[in-house]
Amino acid sequence: MLRIYQNSYRRTAKKAVVYSTKVACCNHSTLCNITSHPRRPPHDQHSSGSGNGRQRQHEEFLLAGNPARGWSIPPPSRGYGMLVVRILRGALKLRYLVLGGAIGGGVSLSKKYEDWKDGLPDMNWLKDAMPQGERWSQFSKNLLEVGAVVKNAIDIDPELKQLSEDKLSEWRSWFDSRLDDAIKAADYQGTQIVETKEDLTSKTTVAALGITTDESRKKFEKMQNQVETLQTEIMNVQIKYQKELEKMEKENRDLRTQYILLKTNKKSSAKKIKKSLIDMYSEVLDELSGYDTGYTMADHLPRVVVVGDQSSGKTSVLESIAKARIFPRGSGEMMTRAPVKVTLAEGPYHVAQFRDSEREYDLTKESDLADLRREVEFRMRASVRGGKTVSNEVISMTVKGPGLQRMVLVDLPGIISTMTVDMASDTKDSIHQMTKHYMSNPNAIILCIQDGSVDAERSNVTDLVMQCDPLGRRTIFVLTKVDLAEELADPERIRKILSGKLFPMKALGYYAVVTGRGRKDDSIEAIRQYEEDFFKNSKLFHRRGVIMPHQVTSRNLSMAVSDRFWKMVRETIEQQADAFKATRFNLETEWKNNFPRLRESGRDELFDKAKGEILDEVVTLSQISAKKWDDTLTTKLWEKLSNYVFENVYLPAAQSGSQNSFNTMVDIKLRQWAEQALPAKSVEAGWEALQQEFISLMDHSKKSQDHDGIFDQLKSAVVDEAIRRHSWEDKAIDMLRVIQLNTLEDRFVHDKAEWDQAVKFLETSVTAKLTQTEETLSQMFGPGQMKRLTHWQYLTQDQQKRRSVKNELDKILKNDSKHLPTLSYDELTTVRKNVQRENVDVDTDYIRQTWFPVYRKHFLHQALQRAKDCRKAYYLYTQQGAECEIACSDVVLFWRIQQVIKITGNALRQQVINREARRLDKEIKAVLDEFSEDDDKKAHLLTGKRVLLAEELIKVRQIQEKLEEFINSLNQEK
Repeated sequence: MLRIYQNSYRRTAKKAVVYSTKVACCNHSTLCNITSHPRRPPHDQHSSGSGNGRQRQHEEFLLAGNPARGWSIPPPSRGYGMLVVRILRGALKLRYLVLGGAIGGGVSLSKKYEDWKDGLPDMNWLKDAMPQGERWSQFSKNLLEVGAVVKNAIDIDPELKQLSEDKLSEWRSWFDSRLDDAIKAADYQGTQIVETKEDLTSKTTVAALGITTDESRKKFEKMQNQVETLQTEIMNVQIKYQKELEKMEKENRDLRTQYILLKTNKKSSAKKIKKSLIDMYSEVLDELSGYDTGYTMADHLPRVVVVGDQSSGKTSVLESIAKARIFPRGSGEMMTRAPVKVTLAEGPYHVAQFRDSEREYDLTKESDLADLRREVEFRMRASVRGGKTVSNEVISMTVKGPGLQRMVLVDLPGIISTMTVDMASDTKDSIHQMTKHYMSNPNAIILCIQDGSVDAERSNVTDLVMQCDPLGRRTIFVLTKVDLAEELADPERIRKILSGKLFPMKALGYYAVVTGRGRKDDSIEAIRQYEEDFFKNSKLFHRRGVIMPHQVTSRNLSMAVSDRFWKMVRETIEQQADAFKATRFNLETEWKNNFPRLRESGRDELFDKAKGEILDEVVTLSQISAKKWDDTLTTKLWEKLSNYVFENVYLPAAQSGSQNSFNTMVDIKLRQWAEQALPAKSVEAGWEALQQEFISLMDHSKKSQDHDGIFDQLKSAVVDEAIRRHSWEDKAIDMLRVIQLNTLEDRFVHDKAEWDQAVKFLETSVTAKLTQTEETLSQMFGPGQMKRLTHWQYLTQDQQKRRSVKNELDKILKNDSKHLPTLSYDELTTVRKNVQRENVDVDTDYIRQTWFPVYRKHFLHQALQRAKDCRKAYYLYTQQGAECEIACSDVVLFWRIQQVIKITGNALRQQVINREARRLDKEIKAVLDEFSEDDDKKAHLLTGKRVLLAEELIKVRQIQEKLEEFINSLNQEK
């Protein structure tokens, strides 16, 4: 296109020139304007001879017509020619500019587009992957047909579907049974039994594992212990997570309330919400359950105790009274493993809430009910520790809802007559003891649950109830599963039970209830409707029967229990309050006599005080001077490194025999050491130095006048746990490795002061090693002559042998002071024969064992002498270097070691001050937070008469105050 525009432009220019020659003007200026034809474009490539000829003809024509620089041809009109020429020139110029700009912009845009297109990913694979046109239509059509075929197959063959589900259930049952058999086989105690099909399966499983019965039992017990440990850890983590979640939810609600108050510009006024009577009474029982976990105090406050045999329906009775299915269920399995205290209260909404939780469960929603049951089961399992099956820890919860009768019920584990293999050995006795304790309360109302579908003679609970309440003044008997009893038992027998004529036990009242149809998914409303329909139509409870209408249905039962409960409360509450008041007075008197100048501080308050002191010590850790850190780190580093320096570097190199081999061996060993073990050892030394300084600060605080020894055990436990968790940063090892390698590359001592320090360091280190060697020799050869005389000591037979061998070895060293570190065969033979002359028989290994410390002592004495010689040889060393007449390579080695220790200590000090001290502070805070949530840990670490007496006094005071508050509200209600 550019070439077309150029040709068009040239043709236009030629026409203008021809026209200008015809319209000649006599004016010189006009002539110049006319004859000055436009220039050729810069891209014009026409330079042929014809073009040059026409230009020359044009110039000759102009000169011929104007010999005297003028024109002889008369012009027609000058104005007309000027106008035409100017129009043509402007048009051509404007057209050139426009066309040139358009062409240039188009080329640039085209280039940008090509660059952008090249940068895009290659999408050609989509054309091959995706069908196009008719292929796409055919593909979608086939897909729809396949869907229809599958749908028709499913709809047409429901029997096949049911058969598959049945087969899957059968396989699952078979696998579960085989798994149970394998577990039983692993728990086999070695008793001889008949090999049934299950036993054979379990033994086959064990044999397939390739182990014997004893080995399988041991491995299974070990695995079971590991599983129990993991379960305990998981429960602890879940409990901690739950507490943190509840804490965050509470903080979120508080922040939301504050935000709303700030937004509305209203000041928050602390309004005390008036509690109901049953809530106040429940709080008193909660305080008592925490105070009297060991059954050491006679708690005689009224509550309704629900007792019965396992699977008798007592939990279902409690759910009917609470109008919600709030407890987990199991097929024949023990589900109630701990006492569950349920406080029932009337309220506008049907909700449940645990005592130590802020969450409210909406009992009208199935999802909340499922969460509540899971939480109850989790708390029960978490309360069972140490291999126990049942626990004394009370799980406290409150249920509120419309029409609920106000009372406090305690659901206890069901009484069992036979224990299974998965139960603890004391399970049966523990349940009996727990049940007797709750029923022995003279003010407790016993709700005795009896299963109507089993024979009355198989009941275990009636005997226990009769022992605790022989006159039946506080017992209410409840017969459950009456709908099943009507089909199985004799009607006359059931009437005798409900009239109190069959059992020898007595009761205030007898009630019959139906707690369901055996379906887990039935709601409380469905169960109640089924119960009402049954009693309306049952032959046992017809209007002609002997059972009165008020003795049936869960509704009548709950009203009767609630009336009896409040009657018992009003009769006994004053007496119980007076008993706690007397207990409080006795405890306060004991405190004043034993600790007259101290305030009663419980474990929580003492823990907070100890926490503040520990954190103050951590702050003091950052105020230690740099010099003290350097001294501590230098000492720790040399303790960690000295043995390797002597045994693996210095002694092997110094005993090599020549100066060159000494330097070569030192360089190789130092580099290997710096690349592998040195950085890790340095970090270990820094960690121990940090630990030492922190423990030193804690010990120093014990010497102050304000020190309270009651915190010592807690502080030690916190510090030990924090130090155990604390670890040095991993990147510190890599950083130290680079620094140490660079430092060890320097092999030249730079000034006299450093030389003197290296000599002193060498002398000190060798002297310390020499002292250790002399102690070894003293133990090997026994005491000297003077010590034997003054301390009446004698040499043993082995020490006498050692002395004989040593005398011969001293002769060898005396004859050759530069002896090699090993003995030759001839020397060993000579020593052995010489001592045989003294009737001492030894072998070569015995001689070598004696030679090692003797030669080391000899070598260290020589090393000390060389260090003294090198003390004044610095300037000779600077002039001659490695070729120095005095062998001072060991001084250079210890100078290099000293520099590494100095540089490493400085780097570790900076890491301690800048990073590790703060990380240790975080670890200590984390440990303190964990300990603060663990009551058992605090009880273990904060002990003594002072703590126990203060805890008991605080608890009794709280109970007594709550009792007085409840009594005042109860009197106002009257």
